[in-house]
Amino acid sequence: MKPICMYLPQYHTFPENDEWWGRGYTEWTAVKSAEPLYPSHIQPRVPLEHRYYDLVNEAVTTFTWQASLAKKYGIYGFSIYQYWFKGAQLMEQPMEILREHPEIDLRYCICWANESWTRTWYGLANQVLMQQTYGTEEDWREHFDYLLRFFSDDRYIKVGNRPLLQIYRTADIEDLGKMRQLFDTWAKEAGFDGIFLIGAKTAGEADMRDGILDGYYYFEPGYSLKHDLSAIRRFSYNASVLLRSFANRFRKKKRLERMIPAEWIYEAIERREYAGNEFPGLLPNWDNTPRRKYKGLVYKGTNPARFESVLRKLSEKVAGRDNDFVFINAWNEWGEGAVMEPDEADGYGYLNAVASVMGLTP
Repeated sequence: MKPICMYLPQYHTFPENDEWWGRGYTEWTAVKSAEPLYPSHIQPRVPLEHRYYDLVNEAVTTFTWQASLAKKYGIYGFSIYQYWFKGAQLMEQPMEILREHPEIDLRYCICWANESWTRTWYGLANQVLMQQTYGTEEDWREHFDYLLRFFSDDRYIKVGNRPLLQIYRTADIEDLGKMRQLFDTWAKEAGFDGIFLIGAKTAGEADMRDGILDGYYYFEPGYSLKHDLSAIRRFSYNASVLLRSFANRFRKKKRLERMIPAEWIYEAIERREYAGNEFPGLLPNWDNTPRRKYKGLVYKGTNPARFESVLRKLSEKVAGRDNDFVFINAWNEWGEGAVMEPDEADGYGYLNAVASVMGLTP
């Protein structure tokens, strides 16, 4: 099994964030401002040893530390989010610094997070900050040429001689078939055998077009929450949200409105059968209240032991495959509580769980 962790680069300042969220804003700003919303709610989550890193000013040191942890505990590599828009790009500096330092022993690939940026965190999804558009062949070539600088890195994850590229919302790209053909052509001109393109199975619209993608990765917990709950569980969840939302109308101090047993998601992930071109997904934890406050969502009952048992089951499901990837959401989504990095609450628990399944003794 090759566990790949999704990786968020938003741990540094950049002009757009300063403009949209306030000067000096990074992911840590939201993380540190979190508050408990019910008696046993662990917020704010605190990195072990208070390691609030900066992925520009401390990039080499941080990536070196993360690479060491990944290797020691059996993480195959990271899938780094790329925020590419026609004519613009956000948060590219950490990935570029990693590429420029080949001494950092870290496998990685790129996931194009091709969504428009809005003020969703504050309930204002209609306020668009950066619109995602896809342009024409000329724009695609510019994007490919940028990606090629990473594809050519020996550390970049490949399937055979094809660089692995993830796209989060493939259904949004009307001309994806043509785009993919051109990416294959340009990759072959650069000495590869094309690209290995996989799209996400998310809470959103599924991409059912044939002959474009090489596979799919499950983006959890969103996929299972939206598509794999029984009618009874869905009714129970929706009813509880309705009741809590109604009660909050009369509370001065708001309480969390969305809460769901993590076991429902874990059971769905475990029992699902995955086709040969489908790569399972898993989450260590989920609590996005640092971003969305009482309108956030918490999956209750997560713990390293249960995470380990699900990961072990997934390792059996992908055993013997040529491409035995499992995608973990995430390495460092601190604002969503989806974190493999050590923290004060769980220590190295989730990393130890991976090591155990991989047969390693850290």
